[in-house]
Amino acid sequence: MSKEWPIWEVFIRSKQGLDHKHCGSLHAADAATALRMARDVYTRRQEGVSIWVVPSAAITASDPADKESLFEPAGDKIYRHPTFFVLPAEVDHM
Repeated sequence: MSKEWPIWEVFIRSKQGLDHKHCGSLHAADAATALRMARDVYTRRQEGVSIWVVPSAAITASDPADKESLFEPAGDKIYRHPTFFVLPAEVDHM
């Protein structure tokens, strides 16, 4: 039986940002503890407005070796790019 706490991935949304950015990992016994520890470790200067903690085991990532098969086929489908749409001036951050 492992005595190590699970690893949690920490995402912080800054005051200036609209999205959460991965800022690191930590070991914690549960989600509440991970949230408190993330606040103490990653927002010491009050730069964050929101914190997400996610168990590392819950994340599924693509393999870098599969880059071509995952991302290259969309390169020739120009209709998927937003260049054909005119955005209203009121729409920001797109």
